[in-house]
Amino acid sequence: MNMGTLSIVATPIGNMEDITLRAIRTLKEADYILCEDTRVTGKLLKRHEISTPLKRYDAHASERTHEQILADLAEGKHVALVSDAGTPGVSDPGVLLVGRVLNLRSGIRIEAIPGPSAVTAAFSIAGLSGNQFTFLGFVPQKKGRETFFRNLTQYEHPVIFFESTHRIMKTLESLQNLPDSHKISIARELTKMHEELVRGSAAEILEYFTDHKDHQKGEFVIIVSPSGSTV
Repeated sequence: MNMGTLSIVATPIGNMEDITLRAIRTLKEADYILCEDTRVTGKLLKRHEISTPLKRYDAHASERTHEQILADLAEGKHVALVSDAGTPGVSDPGVLLVGRVLNLRSGIRIEAIPGPSAVTAAFSIAGLSGNQFTFLGFVPQKKGRETFFRNLTQYEHPVIFFESTHRIMKTLESLQNLPDSHKISIARELTKMHEELVRGSAAEILEYFTDHKDHQKGEFVIIVSPSGSTV
C-alpha cells in the first residue's frame, strides 16, 4: 500500500489573491485540510471555491489527534496543512506534525507548496543592501524579553521579527535603548488595504505611532539594521 502525502501549503498573509495555482489545486485534491482556525481558512476556501473538509489543528492538538493524522497518512490519504496566514511551520504549531512524520521514517511523503511570506515581503521593500538577515520570530512576551532587545546590537546584518497589535507600542519603547545608528523599518498590514512602511530611528518611529494611534492596529514586521547601515 502506498503511503500518503502531507502537503505544507502556504496561504495568503492578507490579500486573498496571493495564492498560487498549485496551492489551490493541492487544497482541492486533499482528502482534508488541517488548519488553525476553520473560520479563517473557511473564508479562503470559499473565495477560491474549494470544498475540501476542514479539521482543526493547532498548538493544543492532542496525542489522539496526532495519531489519527499519522494513521490516515499511513493509509495513503492526502492531508494538507495550512496556517491562518503564511507558511506552516514558521512561528506556528505546524512544525509539531512535520516533526512527528519525519521521525516515523515510514515513507510518508512531505511536500512544500511555497507561497507568501511576511519576512521576505518586508525585506523586499525595506531598501536594504545585501542578501543576509536573521529571523527571530515573535518577540518573547516575558522570559528572555530584555535579553532579546539587548542582543539586537550584536548582529552584523539585519534582524527581522514579528510583533502583534497588542504589544507593538511596548516593543517600540524597548527599541528606544538602541543607539540611533541602528535604523528601523516597520512593515504594517502587508498586502492589505492599509499596508505601510515606516522607516527611521527608534525615537522617530515611536513618535510616529504615538501620534497616529489608528496605525497601532494590525500585524507588524520589524527590521532592525546593523549599526551604521542605511535603511
